[in-house]
Amino acid sequence: MKSFSTPRKTVGDLDADAAAALISAAADIALILDAEGIIRDVAFSSAELAAEFVAHGSWLGQPWIETVARDSRPKVEELTQGAAPQGSRWRHVNQLSGDGNSVPILYSTAPIGKAGRIVVFGRDLRPVSRLQQRLVEVQQSMERDYSRLRQAETRYRLLFQMSPDPVLILDGTTQRVTEANPAALRLFGKEPRRAVGRPITEILTPDTRPAVQALLAAVRTAGRGDDVPARLAEGEAEVSISASTFRQEGALFYLVRIAMSDPGAVALPPAKTQLLKLIDAVPDAFVVAGPDGRIVTANAAFLDMIELASEDQVRGEPLDRWLGAQDVETEVLLGHLRNRGSVRLYSSTLRGEHGLRTEVEISAVTVMSGGKPCFGFSIRDVGARLRPPPSTGIRPTRSVEQLTELIGRVPLKDLVREATDAIERLCIEAALELSGDNRAAAAEMLGLSRQSLYVKLRRYGLGDLGAEPGEAG
Repeated sequence: MKSFSTPRKTVGDLDADAAAALISAAADIALILDAEGIIRDVAFSSAELAAEFVAHGSWLGQPWIETVARDSRPKVEELTQGAAPQGSRWRHVNQLSGDGNSVPILYSTAPIGKAGRIVVFGRDLRPVSRLQQRLVEVQQSMERDYSRLRQAETRYRLLFQMSPDPVLILDGTTQRVTEANPAALRLFGKEPRRAVGRPITEILTPDTRPAVQALLAAVRTAGRGDDVPARLAEGEAEVSISASTFRQEGALFYLVRIAMSDPGAVALPPAKTQLLKLIDAVPDAFVVAGPDGRIVTANAAFLDMIELASEDQVRGEPLDRWLGAQDVETEVLLGHLRNRGSVRLYSSTLRGEHGLRTEVEISAVTVMSGGKPCFGFSIRDVGARLRPPPSTGIRPTRSVEQLTELIGRVPLKDLVREATDAIERLCIEAALELSGDNRAAAAEMLGLSRQSLYVKLRRYGLGDLGAEPGEAG
């Protein structure tokens, strides 16, 4: 701090009133302390500030250190003990107001006269504090706005990346790609990572490029344009292209959306496209059904089995219209899929529109699509494998496992008959084994006549139906 160089000449002889006026004008609060730090006089620069410290009259005769907050008392001691002729450094002190609140005051001290008196200059920090508080609030508000912008950018970036429709951002001057979502990158063939910097016309057939360029020109001049049809260069899929403009950092950009002509179609990688073509061409039937059991799509082999010519004839129809010998069978199969997620080698019957019945074997799986289950069925014709040889007139008997699979597919009376035949055959086989293949003894063990036993042996194709060992011949 630098003082006046010639105060005696420039300031002259000042009386006490002039000095007091100068001190009051130089500070918001001015205190006169004696050598012991006792307040002898107080001055305020404004009536509002004096009203804030309504109890200042009681300060007179008290030590200054008793009128401040406890955390500020060490600073008061430092100010009163280290008062230099040129003034002490400014310290932040919390002065107690009339209602007991702490008021931030910036104080500095300087000695006055030869009696050890000290003048204390105070500056009210509340306007600065309010200004700082407003600055902090504005900064916090800016941080919140910036956080909301970042969150919005993250949401739109995620939407941009997850969109099933190809979306491109083009430079407004060169019409070259500056950004593309994954669905759009796949349109650029074997090198999707090099899509940035390439023109959009590269993914279109030559005959449709002028229409797209005209769309971009119209959007640039008029701000909007009607969607235009186009064809992709790879696969020549029919698409619809829409565009809009936006500005960023003073530059113009196009936002281009490519929608497949079929609302349900999406751009797929070439490998997935080939897989779908293979599924459509395999000799086994393949059907996709929705959560309600209605057909979404089916391949050509399924149409052949049910004697229909077009997929449109089956789309939206219930699968149990053709699957299962009984109405409840398809519901049993779907319930099993909902509970376990998959089914393997389920035996059933497929009914054609013109009476053809095909024995089939089904493997099925459940997948989630749009938050709802979707069922895929692989259906194989096993009629030739299950059909008995035509030369034998023997009726086959089903095993216990095969009988279990028939539940829900055939009436109960047919199940009882099948079960009875299976038990009867097992009993005859056991009797023949116990009797050493002696049919007379076996018939006696079973409580049958020999003639009845021979009829059942022929029925089930058991043993040699010639002369029994030990008989005449």
